Amino acid sequence: MTCELCPATVKKALEKTPGVAKAQIDFAKKIATVTFDPDVATVAALTQSTTNAGYPSTLQATK
Repeated sequence: MTCELCPATVKKALEKTPGVAKAQIDFAKKIATVTFDPDVATVAALTQSTTNAGYPSTLQATK
């Protein structure tokens, strides 16, 4: 994410993914936190959604 509009694009892409309940984007840290139903959505589907929107992503381990 390189501009202030990027987070809105990423959030919209994630929220369109079936099973996603909530997506929060932190532009400064370049992190998206996603709440989703694992019976419906997969991490692969989430990363594919951001990639399709032009923002390739990877999973970061939770603490």
